[in-house]
Amino acid sequence: MGTKTAEETGAETGAETKNDEEKAGVTQVEEETTEGEPTETASAEDDSADDADELPEAQVKEPTGVGQGAAAVVSAVLGLVSLTGSWVGTVASAREEITGQLEMQASQNAGVATQLQAVYGDAWQATALWGGVFALVALLVGVAVLARPAFGVPGKPQPVWIKSVSWAGVSLGVIGLLLAVLKYTDVLLGLPSVG
Repeated sequence: MGTKTAEETGAETGAETKNDEEKAGVTQVEEETTEGEPTETASAEDDSADDADELPEAQVKEPTGVGQGAAAVVSAVLGLVSLTGSWVGTVASAREEITGQLEMQASQNAGVATQLQAVYGDAWQATALWGGVFALVALLVGVAVLARPAFGVPGKPQPVWIKSVSWAGVSLGVIGLLLAVLKYTDVLLGLPSVG
């Protein structure tokens, strides 16, 4: 019982070798898994790196057209104000009336035509002048909004509603400017003739 035969020793050695190979195989598979498949920490780092790469692109904002839309609405409103009258035009007209009345009180021997011109004519011209200013601004803003896509992002069309409102502002501006010139020159609603 004390001595082992060569076969028994070989069998034990073979078994130990087999166990060592199995352990080595398991260790090798674990190493391959660690190297081949990223661990949770490595995958989290990769995801954060991907997010960092995408973040600057996500922060790049494309123009939304809000400014163009607001300018189009401003153009249309200014065109409407040029036709209906403004507070500035009313104040300027009242100021001219007061100035005309003061001039008439200073010179009592002025003719009727001169009095009409001093009291009413200058006031109407002041109203026409301010209406023309609003019409001109409406026209310029509307044209600027319509021309903006030519200088903006290529390939991005301007929304249809912005074009429509801009054209309305341009149209109202042209009509208001024409009426202001006609009123200022007394072609339209001129002073009555005295004679």
